[in-house]
Amino acid sequence: MARRSEWPGGGSDPSRAGKEPPPQDPAERARSVCLRLLTGMPRTRKQLADALHQRGIPDEVAEDVLSRFEDVGLIDDAAFADAWVESRHHGRGLARRALARELRTKGVDSALIDEAVGQLDPEQEEATARALVERKLRSTRGLERDRRLRRLAGMLARKGYPEGLALRVVRQALEEEGEEVDDLHADPF
Repeated sequence: MARRSEWPGGGSDPSRAGKEPPPQDPAERARSVCLRLLTGMPRTRKQLADALHQRGIPDEVAEDVLSRFEDVGLIDDAAFADAWVESRHHGRGLARRALARELRTKGVDSALIDEAVGQLDPEQEEATARALVERKLRSTRGLERDRRLRRLAGMLARKGYPEGLALRVVRQALEEEGEEVDDLHADPF
């Protein structure tokens, strides 16, 4: 009769083949955790530091490992912020304010956030807002104009666009569609 730790025909469980037990040295564990997390997607230094803290890695060991990863270029918060802004602005249509908020929650330094969101020029941000409104405009047809204005401006506000820009873009889109907007309230909310 085979022991529980052996599979029929001898040997150990093939699903565990190649899987080594986690290293016992805190520095090795920290390196292993960071490499595993960085394999899936880029992370900020703070995200990795939080993950190491949750796994009980001593702070001084975590600091040493994270500094080494920064030195060799595996952690680069500036590159992370730039890529995040590019991806989330073009993919989701988020404005500077929403992008800055997201980067802050990921632990990116304020100066790096300012630099990354500063790459979006006002014309680009307005063009993105126009495209978002244009896509949503059809789904609001048939609603009363005040309600359309609120819906469209609210959608832009949730994506971080300033109120003045949102109202201007929505009003222009409604005017282009033939909707009268002269007598709309200054504040649709």
